[in-house]
Amino acid sequence: MADKPSITIPGTVEKIVKPPHPSMPEKAQISVEGADHLYKEIRIENNLTDQNGNPVKLKEGAEVAVTVEADPSDTVPKTDDQPQAGSTGKA
Repeated sequence: MADKPSITIPGTVEKIVKPPHPSMPEKAQISVEGADHLYKEIRIENNLTDQNGNPVKLKEGAEVAVTVEADPSDTVPKTDDQPQAGSTGKA
């Protein structure tokens, strides 16, 4: 079976956001390289698993890879008349 269409973009953990209440999870704020200025930060729960299945978390300043993948049925072929990422399509 073929892999899902995907892109992996570098990012950096800008800060660790403490939860407003102890019952809520800690978040990692990640700055995604190449994203539009107003949309470059994402926040995810700071809960990861290492290669041995042990729980770990990201630390501030960590270099990460952000991967976006989609089911092939949720994609369409790209044509040359579509603007490139970050382009407005205006001359």
